[in-house]
Amino acid sequence: MIKVGFIGLGRIGTPIAANVCRAGYDLTVYDLREASVSGLVRLGARAAHSAAEVAEVSDLVELAVVDDAQVEAALTGEGGVFEKARPETIIAIHSTIFPDTARKLAEIGKAKDVHVIDAPVSGGETGAREKTLCYMVGGDRELLQRCRAVFTTSASHIFHMGELGSGASAKMIVQLATCINMLAAHEAEVMSEKSGLDFAAVQEVLRVSSAQSFVADHWLERFKLAEDPMATRRRRTEVFQKSLAPAIEFARTLGVPLPGGSLAQRLLPRIMGIEES
Repeated sequence: MIKVGFIGLGRIGTPIAANVCRAGYDLTVYDLREASVSGLVRLGARAAHSAAEVAEVSDLVELAVVDDAQVEAALTGEGGVFEKARPETIIAIHSTIFPDTARKLAEIGKAKDVHVIDAPVSGGETGAREKTLCYMVGGDRELLQRCRAVFTTSASHIFHMGELGSGASAKMIVQLATCINMLAAHEAEVMSEKSGLDFAAVQEVLRVSSAQSFVADHWLERFKLAEDPMATRRRRTEVFQKSLAPAIEFARTLGVPLPGGSLAQRLLPRIMGIEES
């Protein structure tokens, strides 16, 4: 059984790492937040004091940090993974990053005989806890096969998308479609209320019609919970805005206009109920 390292114990990283640990893998974890590390140690993981220390004892290093800058810092910065990673180590990047970032880091790793794959996930914290995440993986198929059993501890679906960077591209497309579906679900909810319809009843119609989407199916139980305090809604709005921004920027580099995505990004505070409609 391979030895696993996990860097980034945030909202999604913590339950993914916990699933790896509960599955019986030898797990070493690192995060700047001591409380997050302590929780995994209680499950049986070992604590590391740097990303390099994680790499030194791991065959597979999983990263679930925030963005490109944090991924690069964790791999190439002082005390980073590349300082101590052994030859044939696999680095799986679960963060939402640009495809070029994955390719650039893979080139750095290649000089050290270290492999990089981009393996972003969709499904959020709930999906991680329920082990129903979707993994979109870019890179060598054989490397994915070596990681598949570990990913399966949190996944219901694992897709090999193609060459390095293709997982990152797929994740951005997923974020785009999700946020546009959020706009549709919000407007369906508003129209239901204004026309005197029970939105729960409308959801049943949407679920079996051509308008069906995961977002509409779970709108009031996973995306916009009525009982959520305003602070929670603001945080959730920020998460979606930050996840959609790279997709819009990536599309710009491709010369692809995204009027729907741009509109959804601008309207997210209204969609999530923190601004008046």
